[in-house]
Amino acid sequence: MARASKGKMTYAKAGVDIDLKSECISALVDKLKDKRKGKWKLLDVPGHFTGLIDFGDLALTLCTDGVGTKLLIAEELGIWNTVGIDCVAMNVNDTICVGAEPVAFVDYIAVDNPRPEIMSEIGIGLQRGIEQANAVIVGGEIAVMPELVKGLDLSGTCLGVVEKNRIITGERCVPGDVIIGLPSSGIHSNGLTLARRIVEEAGYSYKKYVPSLGKTIGEELLTPTRIYVKQVLRIVREFEVHGLVNITGGGLRNFVRLKKGIGFEIDQPMEPNRIFTLIQELGSVDDEEMYQTFNMGMGFALIVPSRIAKSVVRRLGKGAKIVGKVNDTGKVSVPSKGLEYSKY
Repeated sequence: MARASKGKMTYAKAGVDIDLKSECISALVDKLKDKRKGKWKLLDVPGHFTGLIDFGDLALTLCTDGVGTKLLIAEELGIWNTVGIDCVAMNVNDTICVGAEPVAFVDYIAVDNPRPEIMSEIGIGLQRGIEQANAVIVGGEIAVMPELVKGLDLSGTCLGVVEKNRIITGERCVPGDVIIGLPSSGIHSNGLTLARRIVEEAGYSYKKYVPSLGKTIGEELLTPTRIYVKQVLRIVREFEVHGLVNITGGGLRNFVRLKKGIGFEIDQPMEPNRIFTLIQELGSVDDEEMYQTFNMGMGFALIVPSRIAKSVVRRLGKGAKIVGKVNDTGKVSVPSKGLEYSKY
């Protein structure tokens, strides 16, 4: 098997420094001081997956995200009918992290050269994603900017709603709670810059068939992000849930966003999808980098009281499993891998 490089590959070497990204977020947010006056104020839930706005007995949620460099693979293969699913998924999966139901969605497409046939294919994916999330697209924008954009960028924004007394923030997480993982469909829409760099430096074509994957590398990398909306909201309505985590950019580091001082021990991690094994071997990527860049087989997690954990797993259905427990270390850890993360 060819190797991507002589040394170990990292996300930073591939061009994405997640620590620098966090610094940039802090630098930006530090300047956002104004508070709305009157009704419909922002609810104070810092660092979470979506913002919340006080709306009487309800809270409205708002979040935004995009598909990222997965679009470059879509362009390489000429397959555009799945990335719309990713666009919806990246937003609705964040929305449900506070127990909110996705209601409305808007998309934004920035492009250098608008092609109706590609827009049609993207629309197919957007519609499929919205159907899976039980939401509706209420508008969007196609911005043609040949002097600013090279290629195409796709992002979206999701509006959700939740009763204020049913908001889930992670504050109820306590040592002894159980962590339940839900399987991912693959790489989803995070870490593609690192994955692409490794595949390309190894001299692999995205059209190369890989027996262990049962498909080409490109087809595997384009597998749509799994949408967890209906499955998770059913659990939220039927059981006591203390925390919800979307395992996206930052990998397992997303857990530490829930509650300061609380730790999460993943002592029975899910089996990584085969694509992660391939990426790790090709790029000589160490475990620490893999688990802070990719979902590694677990796309979403729920934290529930131990007394109901087995019942929740049964209700979640195929693929769900208990992966760990909450402790008081203030870190997220994978003991079998010797991994610890203390910041997002």
